[in-house]
Amino acid sequence: MSSYYISTRGQGPRLNFPDTTLAGLARDGGLYVPEIVPRLMQNDLAEIASMPYADAAFRVIEPFVGQDIPSADLKSIIQAAYKNFSHPDIAPLHKFEDNFYLMELFHGPTLAFKDVALQFLGHVFDYILTRKKQRVTIIGATSGDTGSAAIDSFKGKDNVDIFILHPHNRVSEVQRRQMTTVAAANVFNIAVEGSFDDCQDLVKAMFNDAKFRDDMALSAINSINWARILAQVVYYVVAAARLKKPVTFCVPTGNFGNIYAGHMARSIGAPIEKLIVATNRNDILHRFFETGEMRTDGVTPSLSPSMDIQISSNFERLLFELYERNGAAISSIMDEFRSKGSFHVRAETLIQLKNLFASGRLDDEQTLDVIRDTYKRRNYILDPHTAVGVGVAEAYRKNNPQSLVVSLATAHPAKFPAAVKKAIGIEPALPAPLADLYQRPEKYDVLPVDLAQVQQFVRDRAKR
Repeated sequence: MSSYYISTRGQGPRLNFPDTTLAGLARDGGLYVPEIVPRLMQNDLAEIASMPYADAAFRVIEPFVGQDIPSADLKSIIQAAYKNFSHPDIAPLHKFEDNFYLMELFHGPTLAFKDVALQFLGHVFDYILTRKKQRVTIIGATSGDTGSAAIDSFKGKDNVDIFILHPHNRVSEVQRRQMTTVAAANVFNIAVEGSFDDCQDLVKAMFNDAKFRDDMALSAINSINWARILAQVVYYVVAAARLKKPVTFCVPTGNFGNIYAGHMARSIGAPIEKLIVATNRNDILHRFFETGEMRTDGVTPSLSPSMDIQISSNFERLLFELYERNGAAISSIMDEFRSKGSFHVRAETLIQLKNLFASGRLDDEQTLDVIRDTYKRRNYILDPHTAVGVGVAEAYRKNNPQSLVVSLATAHPAKFPAAVKKAIGIEPALPAPLADLYQRPEKYDVLPVDLAQVQQFVRDRAKR
């Protein structure tokens, strides 16, 4: 039996898991969500608590896939996805103190949490495309980590060309080099002279251009792709199952994909008490959870560049659920947001949200303070994104001392050496596989925020 997916805007075609994975964005501009959300049983959670990570991932993921990928093949895909992680637990829990843990999500090949999802996605794509005898052009936008994780997953694949857009001079040097030093013939990097939101808008515009989308057989790897969210659901379920009591997760948040995966984990039955949205000074989400108004306010570059985002694409998935899956209502809200730069949710919706989520923000100086304090007290080096989460989590714990809090460590500190050195005077070394990163030649093209130029660049280089 297939598992089916529907669009948040109500007009996109209903698709099975393989077609949803290849489609990325729905044709009506919406995002795909499960038509029916499966539930974990209590005995599932008890068994997951002691399973190896890959086995737990299979238990969580299989109900969302159905019979479109046979169980034995899905198990092989998952095993392959996590074979190159440097820690056997994939997402290990590091205990800071009683009732306070850090979940380390940076043990994949590009040292960021995006590897957990994109290694899975790369193998799923390869499996589906091979069986369909198809070739696709992957288009993605990155605020820093998605691009390198996607490129690592798709480099050298025969049935894929991958184009990654990043904001020029607004990612760290390590993040940029992890993308631009990959020499594979099917990899293309575009440095866009704008913000991440500009990159994301260009990607969405390409998908909404039906002729271009069909001509180039476009597919998406951003967190608009459901399969990416699905892979991230796993580590929330695993952590909650292993800790054996209701957990509050604090998530450094930009595009709302990671924390939405936590919400989906809660929806399928993981014992999650609260999800805390942790933002930097680009705090559109924190302001929203305080007031119920989503309002763009420009992006200011920060020490945590992967969170320098104003338009959090995945929030639409949560709204769809809160508005009783009314696609017309979501379409109207998103049109208003696009035209006016703001929208309000209903008062009762804000009350619902406050029951499910909390939020907080740190500016750059506070972020540096958290890095210093954590190193001094715990001899543990945080990257700036993880530091935002830890700082917000610490503030939450002061008011909720009985809560079991897990803060997500989303990147290795060596990805952001300048910020770490500014905080503690130490420049963290890159792990051995990346030790020569600064010596590798780079290759990328700088383009303006111009849809026609970007589309022509893709047309000229993608193999069709």
